Amino acid sequence: MKKMFDKIELNRRMDNFRVKMDKDNPGWEMCIIISKVNQYYFVGTMQDGILVIPKVGRPIFWVRRAYQRAIDESAFVDIYPMKSFSDAASYYSSLPEIIHTETKILTIDLYNLLTKHFKFKTVKSLDMQVSYIRSIKSERELKALRKSGKIHKHVLTNIVPGLLYEGVSERDFFANLYTEMVKSGYQGISRFVMFDCDSFTGQVGFGVNSLYPSFFNGPGGQKGLNAAIPFLGDEKSKLKKGDLVFADLACGFDGYHTDSTNTYVFKGQVSDKAKKAHNKCIEIRQQIIERLIPGEIPSKIYSDIIGSLDDDFLLNFMGQGGNQVKFLGHGVGLHVDEFPVIAKGFDMPFEENMVLAIEPKCAIKGVGTVGVEDSYVVTKDGGECLTGHHMGLKPL
Repeated sequence: MKKMFDKIELNRRMDNFRVKMDKDNPGWEMCIIISKVNQYYFVGTMQDGILVIPKVGRPIFWVRRAYQRAIDESAFVDIYPMKSFSDAASYYSSLPEIIHTETKILTIDLYNLLTKHFKFKTVKSLDMQVSYIRSIKSERELKALRKSGKIHKHVLTNIVPGLLYEGVSERDFFANLYTEMVKSGYQGISRFVMFDCDSFTGQVGFGVNSLYPSFFNGPGGQKGLNAAIPFLGDEKSKLKKGDLVFADLACGFDGYHTDSTNTYVFKGQVSDKAKKAHNKCIEIRQQIIERLIPGEIPSKIYSDIIGSLDDDFLLNFMGQGGNQVKFLGHGVGLHVDEFPVIAKGFDMPFEENMVLAIEPKCAIKGVGTVGVEDSYVVTKDGGECLTGHHMGLKPL
C-alpha cells in the first residue's frame, strides 16, 4: 500500500513539534497524542491507539487496533502493538508527573484511564503547539489542498447550477450535490475542530432559509432536516423563481480541506440592498487577500476591517443580528476550522504557506445570506486562491 506521507515528511513534522514544545514549554517531558486527526498528521494513519512523544528518546505509536493496518499505511518507524494502555506505560522506565495532551478533546473517562496506567498527576495542553505547526503547510500538504480546491471550483462552478431547477427541495438538491461531489473526487467527509460538531459537507439554503439560526459557528444558516439533524437541507423548502441560493461547502482530498461559498440567483433578481451588501463583501474580501502575506497580524486585519464599516452595515454583517460570528476568516487543513483565525486575540503573525478561508458575508432580511468565501494560501505576494475566487450572485 502506498504510504500517504514519507519518513522525511513525518520526521520534519515531529522535529517541528518538539522545537515548538521546547520554546513554549521548556520543562515538558512527555506528550500523548490521542486525536485520530493528529495521529494522521504525525504518523500517517488513524488507529485506536496513542502516540507517545518523550522529550528524550523515540516517539512510539502504540496501536490497539488495527496494528497491521497501521504498518501497511504508515512510514513511521516505531509502531508497537498493545492490548491496553498498561502495555505502553510499562515500556517506560520512568514516567513524568506532568503529561501534555489535547485537552480540548480529552474526556474524563479517557483521562482516568490514562492516569491509571501512566500515573501522572497533572495534564497540560499541547493544542496550541499542534495547531501552530499544522497551520504551516508543506508542499505535500499544499498538493492535497490544491487538488481539493480544484474539485471545489468544479463543483461550485459546473455542478451546482445543473442541479437547481424549479421545485427541487433543499434536501434533494443536497443529496444530488453530495453524490456529484464524491464522483468529482471529494473524500466524502469533512472534519471540524469544534467540539461535538458532527462531520458534514456544508450548509445549503434557498431564500431566507440561509438566515435560519444554527449552533454551527458560521455567518450563514440553514433549517436542515429537523431538530435532530439540523443539516442537509429542508425537505419542505422548494426552489422558486427569484430565490437566492446559498451553498457553503467544505471539500476535502487526502484528509485536507478547502472551504468555499457561492451564491446563485434563480430566474430573477435580488434587491438592490442585497446587491450593494454583496458588493461590499467582495470589496472586503479583496482587502483581506492583499494582506495575506507573511508578517501580517490577523487581529490587526480584523480590527482595521471592522473599524472601517458603518453601523448600518455592521448590524447584519457576518450573520443576522444576535447570531453573528466574530471573525472574517479561518485556517483550513486537516480540519475545516483551524488556526489561524482573523479575529480579535489572534496576534501571531501569518507565515508563508498558511492556508485560510476568507468569508465576508451579510444577512439580508427577506432575501438570505449574500457574500462569498474562498480558500487562499499566504504568500509574499498576497493570497493565492485555491477554490476559484467566486464572485457570487451567479444568475441561473
